[in-house]
Order: sequence, then structure tokens, then C-alpha cells
Amino acid sequence: MNIIINGCNGRMGKELAQAIVETPDVETIGGIDQVDTGDNTFPVYTNFEDIKQKPDVIIDFSVPAATMKLLEYTSKNNIPTVIATTGFSDEQLEQINNYSKEIPIFRSANMSYEITLMSRIVAEISKALPNSDIEIVETHHRNKIDAPSGTALLLANAINDVNDNKFDYEYNRHDKREKRPTNEIGIHSLRGGTEVGTHSVIFFGNNESLEIKHTCTSRKAFAFGAIKAAQFLSLKEPGLYNMNDIK
Repeated sequence: MNIIINGCNGRMGKELAQAIVETPDVETIGGIDQVDTGDNTFPVYTNFEDIKQKPDVIIDFSVPAATMKLLEYTSKNNIPTVIATTGFSDEQLEQINNYSKEIPIFRSANMSYEITLMSRIVAEISKALPNSDIEIVETHHRNKIDAPSGTALLLANAINDVNDNKFDYEYNRHDKREKRPTNEIGIHSLRGGTEVGTHSVIFFGNNESLEIKHTCTSRKAFAFGAIKAAQFLSLKEPGLYNMNDIK
């Protein structure tokens, strides 16, 4: 399977390139980024129209604006696209959905299978503990741009989806002087150091609490997850897929 990496010079792009080297029957045939640093072992393109060889899949670890430009290219050239970028606006998410009617698109806020498993677990717990107060805390490195993380929203949405979307999300209580509403999920973002990513979902009850926590110690988990997504997507029909579709 031939892959092109969008955002190849970024932290995750480099991690993905190394993971591909370690994966049998998968090869990086090119990268896309703003500049060609000359550090890569594959050709790097700064313009989509200069790409010489059509890949089986393009994996995107970039920023939302770059992803939207990529989708213009992949939809025109019928290339399956794995989107591992986060921080999209509602309008951009709607555009992604529209593009998925033309090409296969795999989009996940987190490429870790264990996060997908965690989302299922916390959704079930929320039904078993309907009167609990739910808080989500996520921690990432100092250079992460978006807050809250896409994974924190993924976990919140998993809970909300099985509870008739009764929860509102609260990101900032500093300016409020009122009791905590019952139909609320608090989402808190910590940024510092070189933390790869930690997510906790805490269910507060009367006299006790339950915490489900996932800690990622290496970006390799996301890189190999993206490769698995690409292998899954390469032969799919147009549609929007995610980690829940991988068995």
C-alpha cells in the first residue's frame, strides 16, 4: 500500500513516516508540507498539483485549513483520505461530511484503539450512574494548539449520544457564581511540558467517585493506528468511517 503523508514535517508526520518503515507491505511515496526541508527519504511536495504518483491513501496529520485544501485534491482525484487532524469548526465538519459522499474518508479525533474502547466504557458507565456529575480532564504538551482536545470532545460526545444529548458542555466556570447544573459535563484542559496525552473521565456520586483514565506514553500509538485506518479504508466505498468501524 502506497501512502502520502499530509503534514509530513510535523511531529506526528515524522512519527508516522517511521511507523510506516516498520510496517510490512506499506510504503511512503511522498509527503506534503509548506516547505521541503530536505530531511525526508521521500519526495516532499509543497503544491498538490506537483504530486507525480497517485497513492492508495493519504494520511492527514496537519491543521484544519490544510485538511480542507487536501480534501479538494483527494476528492478530485478519488483518493481515500484518513484525517487525524483535530480542531475543526462545525462548518468544516459539515464540509468533510459532504466530501465523504464522493470519496472514502476516515476521521477520528484519536487514532488509538484504546481510546475508542474507553469511549464505549464511559458511555456505558454514564447509563449505569445516571445521577453522577461528569467531569473530563485532558492533559497535553505545551505546543498543542486546540483546546479542549478532540479526544475530550470524542469522550463527551460518546456519553451524550447514549443519554439523548441531555448534557451541555462547560469549559469555563471562572466567571460563574452558581451551583453546578446536573445536565453538564465539565471539560478541562491542561497544557505543559512534553505530555503526549492523558484523558480522565470522572463520575462523581454521593460519597464516592469513579475515574476512567487513559495515558498515552508515545505518539507511536497514533501513528500505527493511522496506518491501520489506512489499511481499512483503502478498499472502502465512499462514506465517513471512524475507529468504531474497525473490528
